[in-house]
Amino acid sequence: MYALEVLQQELKEDIEHFGRVVHVKKGEILMRPEECMEHFFVILEGRVKISQINFENGKEQILYLLTKGDMYDIITLLDAKVHENVAMALDDVKLLVFPIELFREWIETKPSFNKLFLPYVAKQLRDVETLASDLSLYDTTTRLVKLIAKNIEKQGDQQTLKLINNLSHEELASLVGTVRKVLNRNLQTLKKQGLIDVKRKEIFIKDSQNLLEHLPEE
Repeated sequence: MYALEVLQQELKEDIEHFGRVVHVKKGEILMRPEECMEHFFVILEGRVKISQINFENGKEQILYLLTKGDMYDIITLLDAKVHENVAMALDDVKLLVFPIELFREWIETKPSFNKLFLPYVAKQLRDVETLASDLSLYDTTTRLVKLIAKNIEKQGDQQTLKLINNLSHEELASLVGTVRKVLNRNLQTLKKQGLIDVKRKEIFIKDSQNLLEHLPEE
């Protein structure tokens, strides 16, 4: 939410002058890598997956999910080079789109923006580093539990998985670096252990305490 808050509170005039709202339907590509050379966006509504895809065999690795307040594409913003990946809408998405040079100007001239922008960049770097180490060091069950644990949110007395719920099993598999068949087997194992329940695309937490015991010690 950092980027959105700063944009709304401190950069109101620039937003009104340069920003434009764009709507993207579920399943559509937000922008091609070449378009991100000129445009930068902040998500206002919906979820977006950022993926690398092997177009020869169709295999996909989801790098991370973006939602309200997130920004894209930071890599192109910082190095001014084409960043070959795919940004696809998981829901109907609403974006606030800017000329990318405007963000570069903010980085150079707006210290208050940088105070929030730099920690946001660090978080994305940390998330990608965690993904790389998880794929190398942990088995599929552990990676799945880590994904669930990372996305647990409390709503009153209940625990939900708002960001990853309603995703297809193919997408969940792509998040943890496996295939649907293996993911389903792991979901059923956790279900039989009484840790979760699975109904269609919904995952329900039944025993978070014992579920989290599957996590490796940090």
